[in-house]
Amino acid sequence: MTRRIAFQGEPGAYSHQACHETYPEMEAMPCRTFEDAMEAVRDGTADLAMLPVENSTFGRVADIHHLLPESGLYIVGEAFVRVRINLLALPGTPLSEITHAMSHTMLLGQCRGFLGEHNIHRVTGADTAGSARQVAEDGDPHTAALASELAGEIYGLDVLAREIEDEGNNTTRFLVMAKEPDWSRRGDDGMMTTFVFQVRNIPAALYKAMGGFATNGVNMTKLESYQLGGTFFATQFYADIEGHPDDPAVQRALEELDYFTSEITMLGVYPADPKRH
Repeated sequence: MTRRIAFQGEPGAYSHQACHETYPEMEAMPCRTFEDAMEAVRDGTADLAMLPVENSTFGRVADIHHLLPESGLYIVGEAFVRVRINLLALPGTPLSEITHAMSHTMLLGQCRGFLGEHNIHRVTGADTAGSARQVAEDGDPHTAALASELAGEIYGLDVLAREIEDEGNNTTRFLVMAKEPDWSRRGDDGMMTTFVFQVRNIPAALYKAMGGFATNGVNMTKLESYQLGGTFFATQFYADIEGHPDDPAVQRALEELDYFTSEITMLGVYPADPKRH
């Protein structure tokens, strides 16, 4: 039976590209929201979910860090996907005829140089793949879409220009979520561990909690805070570290963290993507 991987967005979205590149043997399943993608894994409709968490140009994806701890799912992998933006138009349309380009506002902002050079006006669309679908459905030869090459293949559009983004290293990091955790060591590029925690209400608790990672030589690649319950008084921290919880240095660091925290929740242990390094 074909296994499924859920993603948020329409067919041809960059999340779809992430599924296609990382798990080409799986059927990619589009979902309306992040919550829908997670629910598909929880109810068994999908085996995995591919969720974007941060972009090298625009930072973290809004709301996703709130959703992960409450999802009941576990991180079992990560994927770094290069965001290559293409100008897609109706078949046979020359670049000189394009007067407008439609896409998500983020992508429009990443192609200012190219669009300005060709005097192409920006039109905000709901998302990238949805803009490609709309261009194909509307049939207007003067309007193009900014989207993935995969979106062009799905909706029958020509690629008029490839990789037109202003920054040549635009990359999105995705997390792969599953219903059950996998604590095993795997992969050839080291392990990652992700968890959330709340510090005890004592002076300098966060500073002291972080000290264990420094003194044990454990590299913390991400530390972010966000408020809980809509208040300014309850703060939760999200952290990514290099290593496996069974590594002696990581064990010691986590033991010290535990002393200064009121709650720690493991979100997953997973192999580092080779592109991380």
